[in-house]
Amino acid sequence: MGLNSMADPALPRMTIQRYLAWLSLAVLIVALDLWSKHIAVQNLEPYQAVEITSWLNMTLAYNPGAAFSLLADAGGWQRWFFSFAALAIGIFILIWLWRLPLTARALPVALMLLLGGAIGNLIDRVTLGHVVDFIDVHYRGWHWPAFNIADSAIVCGVILMLVESLFPPHRPPRA
Repeated sequence: MGLNSMADPALPRMTIQRYLAWLSLAVLIVALDLWSKHIAVQNLEPYQAVEITSWLNMTLAYNPGAAFSLLADAGGWQRWFFSFAALAIGIFILIWLWRLPLTARALPVALMLLLGGAIGNLIDRVTLGHVVDFIDVHYRGWHWPAFNIADSAIVCGVILMLVESLFPPHRPPRA
């Protein structure tokens, strides 16, 4: 189903069982994210790279800002701004998921990747005041900003939504 598929009243709607099943994917992402951050905090020293491969390090970093450390030095207000934004987006995603037709497949996955990632980082932001990042991808001295499982889930969710919107499934014409 395309991104606009929730507007078709002729399609059967999401059931509570299916809704809860989709939500379990977001819960799994949150659990993996929090577990991996816990392992990183317990085993890594802040800002000390541990080489895994020639292009991957584990480097514990704390990000009080948003993606790419946006507003990291803003003085503290950004913690609550980004927390509120994640909460509002999460509520929007939950409503969107509920309104999807029962036959939707790719969009619920994308939404749950976004929701799981947002909640994982929201928990960090509210409890710690910053997001724990530890995955450091690099090439020839150029390092991508450190990230975590939640960030990866968000990026994968956005990519899946883009693919879904660019290549909607073919629908036979209505009679």
